[in-house]
Amino acid sequence: MIGTTEYGMEPGKFRRLVGLKGNIRVFCRVRPVSQEEQDSAADAKTMLSFDSDDDAVLYLANKGKMMTFELDKVFPPQATQQEVFQEVQSLVTSCIDGFNVCIFAYGQTGSGKTYTMEGVPDNPGINQRALRLLFSEVTEKAPDWDYKISVSMVEIYNETLRNLLGENPSDKLDIKMNPDGSGQLYVPGLTEFTVQSPEDINRVFELGHMNRATACTNLNEHSSRSHALLIITVSGFNSATGNRTQGKLNLVDLAGSERIGKSGAEGSRLREAQCINKSLSALGDVINALRGKHSHVPFRNSRLTYLLQDSLNGDSKTLMMVQVSPLPSNMSESVCSLKFAQRVRSVELSASSSSSRRHENSSTSSSPTHDSIELDSPPVTPAPLPLSRASSAGSTLSSTSRTPSSSRRRSQSQLSTGRLKLTA
Repeated sequence: MIGTTEYGMEPGKFRRLVGLKGNIRVFCRVRPVSQEEQDSAADAKTMLSFDSDDDAVLYLANKGKMMTFELDKVFPPQATQQEVFQEVQSLVTSCIDGFNVCIFAYGQTGSGKTYTMEGVPDNPGINQRALRLLFSEVTEKAPDWDYKISVSMVEIYNETLRNLLGENPSDKLDIKMNPDGSGQLYVPGLTEFTVQSPEDINRVFELGHMNRATACTNLNEHSSRSHALLIITVSGFNSATGNRTQGKLNLVDLAGSERIGKSGAEGSRLREAQCINKSLSALGDVINALRGKHSHVPFRNSRLTYLLQDSLNGDSKTLMMVQVSPLPSNMSESVCSLKFAQRVRSVELSASSSSSRRHENSSTSSSPTHDSIELDSPPVTPAPLPLSRASSAGSTLSSTSRTPSSSRRRSQSQLSTGRLKLTA
């Protein structure tokens, strides 16, 4: 039933339980072996096994040794998309309460990251299910609360931000400090659509997919060579009390984590792989700094960590879905992914000093601040590669480009210039 967890708890109570367990959760999903792989003698045998008494333990046979990985949850190959989503839905609805949440899929190319996050039309993944759940939850809170759900899609390609919903997706975007004094980061010019129905979601996703960069590698013929971020902002207002909330849900499909030698990348593909590995390495550095409770966390060492800063720090909630292949030919990459997962699981994010940040009077900002983190200009990045503009036809959704609140009040005409036609 929507609105409850598999433990029979109400979402609010379950979110409090999650908070007690820690703000960073690590799941692992093992993809099934395809029919073609089953027919191959070399890859017919899986090297992974599961504990029948503990669904948080995964065993991996590697070089004659049995390795044990303890995570928060392990999904075997037969796990369905719905079963996976049931485990994450309470984190998803946390953004309605004003929390910043990040769910990202990590693993080598071909391990099932995009399937878990996006799915297929008749069996959608976390992205589609999350938005549908949010629609259902905010509808139940009406008429006491009035909510707006807006969506942006960003690609990080060769350390350059691309606006996947913009009229000119090849334009370079930057990350800046919001001049409203909230201490928060924002991306000027980032297109944001207000979505009100599943049909709106489908049109937004279609445009974003058209503009995402893909290329061929040895590991996956249509491997994505970029990080794809679906950013969902949920803003709420209670007219009776004057309280406002704003939470953000980042759903991240990371680029393949495989080593350069494994991917067979050359030329421009080699540069892509180097940028991907650098950003994933920066993510590891951030996690180590958080784990060590360092006074300085190097969020700015990559665009990925800088953009996700508010969903990795403080009282935010983060879920890492590690995707692994069960095949012997992929064991070295699976070991690397699982070791990275265990590093993430050991992190403890600092607790919020006051829950009143999340539910504030209408005259104040509802976004939390991160006083312990230095927030200056992000690193300089190379110019983006040319990217063809998406075709436009069909129905129209209202969209805006993100600007500081003062700019929105100053120039209402800027809102109308951001309209974008989406293919139905």
